[in-house]
Amino acid sequence: MLAVNYSQFRDKMKMHMDHVTEDYETIIITRKTKNVVLLSEDAYNNLLENAYILREKANYDWLMESKRQLEAGKTKVHDLIEADDE
Repeated sequence: MLAVNYSQFRDKMKMHMDHVTEDYETIIITRKTKNVVLLSEDAYNNLLENAYILREKANYDWLMESKRQLEAGKTKVHDLIEADDE
């Protein structure tokens, strides 16, 4: 995460926006009042998706159980089955 002041951001806006989108960097734009955070659309969508999934305790519990199983080596490998177009 990088921090730049408003003037620095304005002077090199394209460079900072490219850095955010190409390098998945988050930038805090500091101001005299409240700061602003700049992140890529992909990062924003990921945050929204995580917030949606974790909103329900049952989803969180299911994910944590899956994580425990993975870490304990309780996984199985399956061949993919091609779906028919019919």
